[in-house]
Amino acid sequence: MLAAGTGAAGTNAAFGIGLPVLVPQLREEYGLTLGQIGVLLAASWVGTTITLLPWGLAADRVGERVVLTVGMLASSLALVGAALASSYAQLVVLLGLVGAAGAAVNSSSGRAVMHWFGPEERGFALGVRQTAIPLGGLVGALTLPPMAEAGGTKAAFLFLAALVATGAVGGALVLRGREVVDGIEPASIARTLADARLWRLSAGSGLYLYAQIAVLGFGVLFLVDEHGLTTQSAAFAFAGSQVLGAVFRVGGGRWSDRMGARVVPLRRVGLAVSAAMLLTAVLAGGPTWLLVPVLVLAGGFAMGWNGLSFTAAAELAGPRRTGAAIGVQQTVLAAAGVAAPVAFALTVDAGTWAAAFALAGVVPLAGWWLLRPLSERGAL
Repeated sequence: MLAAGTGAAGTNAAFGIGLPVLVPQLREEYGLTLGQIGVLLAASWVGTTITLLPWGLAADRVGERVVLTVGMLASSLALVGAALASSYAQLVVLLGLVGAAGAAVNSSSGRAVMHWFGPEERGFALGVRQTAIPLGGLVGALTLPPMAEAGGTKAAFLFLAALVATGAVGGALVLRGREVVDGIEPASIARTLADARLWRLSAGSGLYLYAQIAVLGFGVLFLVDEHGLTTQSAAFAFAGSQVLGAVFRVGGGRWSDRMGARVVPLRRVGLAVSAAMLLTAVLAGGPTWLLVPVLVLAGGFAMGWNGLSFTAAAELAGPRRTGAAIGVQQTVLAAAGVAAPVAFALTVDAGTWAAAFALAGVVPLAGWWLLRPLSERGAL
């Protein structure tokens, strides 16, 4: 179950996290401004925001296997469409559809893994499942730039379509929940959706996401434009962040199991994210040999918190409403993902890269502060 859920989520993440490494090629093919790039990166998040909660409710209602298979196959078809897009507007719409369909994997795979592990090992298990995101990004970083160089972004998108379809098949063959689905109970759904702790957790996590979008969404472009790296070399730095992100997610999950808490380590990781981003801002115009390792570390920390937030959301609702809780949490993150790339691009346009990275270091502090009541009450 863990392998199937992680594998399916990883193939989906190869698009979602790997897309930024295609930005230089997309800019050349479509003649994009920095603002248009921000919109392009936000497009899939828009689709994801709209569908995450419905997919989560569907997973609670009909089961993980059906939801994951249908969603990922639809995402694969939308990626084929993106490969054939003839204009920027078409590409934006199709990437939005990729995000809307691919969002099915979030609640379905997370729900299945949640049911197969007890509280004393759940943080570790969901941390492993959440390594799918950086590992998918690693695959994208290593494979997409050479494909785009050889066959344009069309080849890269077709490769992603095949990869996502493979994840759909694997999930269809293996994935299933441990319990029989129990149908929709409006009262229990209402309690989940009205849980103030869940919304506070989700909002705090959403503020953490700003740093992740800043360093991983724009890091490759920053290194290419400001420090003269090739796209492939910048992608290797991006890949390094994914490796660290995977390590931090597993380690953070195990750490939270040993502590018997999720929010306390989540807040401490937030401080690390903030510190790394502020150091990146200081070194933004400095020597490349010093900047790149710090940028890689910042990317790793920025990827390292999500498993803790994911686990906390799932545990808040209990096994019967895991899909709904994860749907809420991921919807809030997706909404932040819509705003963050546009806001970051506008900040760069209005000021400097250093100022934009500095702001990305301050925003997680607001999330750290917002999460404080949960850790004080020992709620999670």
